[in-house]
Amino acid sequence: MKEQESAENPVISFHCVDAIAVSLYIEKQGLKFYEKAAKKAQDPKVQKMFQHLADEEKEHIQTLQAKARFLQPALQKKTGSHNHVDNFIAGELKDKVFPDIKGGADGKIPDFSCDAEALELGIQSEQRSIQVLTELLTNEKKLDVRTIFLHLLAKEKKHLAGLEDLKRSFSA
Repeated sequence: MKEQESAENPVISFHCVDAIAVSLYIEKQGLKFYEKAAKKAQDPKVQKMFQHLADEEKEHIQTLQAKARFLQPALQKKTGSHNHVDNFIAGELKDKVFPDIKGGADGKIPDFSCDAEALELGIQSEQRSIQVLTELLTNEKKLDVRTIFLHLLAKEKKHLAGLEDLKRSFSA
């Protein structure tokens, strides 16, 4: 990743392995959220949706990890340290996409007051993920990096649509 400063905003440019690391972070946070939300959901439809999304996150993680393993040896010499990616994740993503669902001292996530609230949290999280990815794509010039972010963006939009459809069925 390299940073190019402009008068208003720094522009961040990622390498392919950086984009995979950022994508993995988002997917792992989604997995944690959806697995725990599935356990807390009361309605079988909501439970099934959250479990489906958790399963998709697992698949995405496995795919990204396979790409990272394939690319790592070839790109490690070129990209060097990954502190810049860790700093980006800590500053721009940590607890900003999916909610922190660690809960209290017992490690349980707080109970949702209702399934509609859990769906809304999922919707808001997917919207934030889409916003982050869209911002990253706005400034990214490298085709391989754009491809990784575009692929994840498409998945996140699909998740959002599914959550919104299910929420609407509760309102109807």
